[in-house]
Amino acid sequence: MKLLRGILYILVQTTWGILQSFTGFIVFLLNFRKRHFMYHGAVVTQWDSLSSVSLGMFVFVSGHRLTDRRSKDRLSDEAASRALLVHEYGHTIQSLVLGPLYLPLIGLPSLLWATGRKPRNRRLAGTPYSAFWTEHSANVLGEKVTKERSLEDVVL
Repeated sequence: MKLLRGILYILVQTTWGILQSFTGFIVFLLNFRKRHFMYHGAVVTQWDSLSSVSLGMFVFVSGHRLTDRRSKDRLSDEAASRALLVHEYGHTIQSLVLGPLYLPLIGLPSLLWATGRKPRNRRLAGTPYSAFWTEHSANVLGEKVTKERSLEDVVL
């Protein structure tokens, strides 16, 4: 059953989600020498960037540390990496559902939320990254599918 689910995931990502998966494949090739592994059918690359991104079935995760503002404690590197991976995997589920609409409906708004004019103000105010609907949805979907904890009150 797991194998069938993985094959179906790849099939849908490479047809319905071809725009973002093709873009992700190009980014994957540009980062071919980095560490890669599979996660629930997605190809995950650990790269040196401070940001993380999901493009179809390709996920690119950063190793930077995250701070949980609610507890004021640093998440362990392992917990932070895992929560970030679950969150980014949630974006791959959005890609499965939305197909060619993923980039304009999720990708662009998410990019603007992360890098737009006011991310520094958002961080200073302690607003969780998941306060934006695209990110909250990615958390919910990632947790539902993987049964693992995602980014909740993490301020990025």
